[in-house]
Order: sequence, then structure tokens, then C-alpha cells
Amino acid sequence: MKKLILSLAIVSLVLSCKDATKEHFDAAKDAVTEELKTSLDSAKIKATYELDSIKEKTKSRVDSLKIKSATKMEEAAKKLKESVKN
Repeated sequence: MKKLILSLAIVSLVLSCKDATKEHFDAAKDAVTEELKTSLDSAKIKATYELDSIKEKTKSRVDSLKIKSATKMEEAAKKLKESVKN
């Protein structure tokens, strides 16, 4: 973010000095645009990775809970069968 602000400050300074700096302005604008696109792409990749990681952890926990609940249900069913037999 500091680079962006510094780049914009330099660009505005250069523009105020000469009209012939149009090419420099365009180059700086393109550089800032490219940097922003790169930053956004990087953020998207990181967010996707984090979301995938969270999904995997959640799925693992849900599967674990399913197994635990199935075990508890089986135990309860055994107890019920024993109580009916007695």
C-alpha cells in the first residue's frame, strides 16, 4: 500500500512539472495497475487456499462427529436390546 501511495505521489509531482511527461505518467499508471492486479491475484490465491483449508478441517470434524454419534447410537441400541431381553 505504501508503494501505491508513493507511486501516486511521484506521478502527480511529475505531471505538475511538465506536459511532456504524459508518457511517464502512462508508464507509471500501467505499473501501478499491474501491481494492483498482482496484489489482487495474490490475495485471491491466498483466500482460496484458506477457504479450502477451512473446508477440509470442517469436513474432517463433521466426519469425526458422525463416527462418534454412530458409535453412541450403537451403544444405546445395545443397551436397549439388553433391557428388552431382561
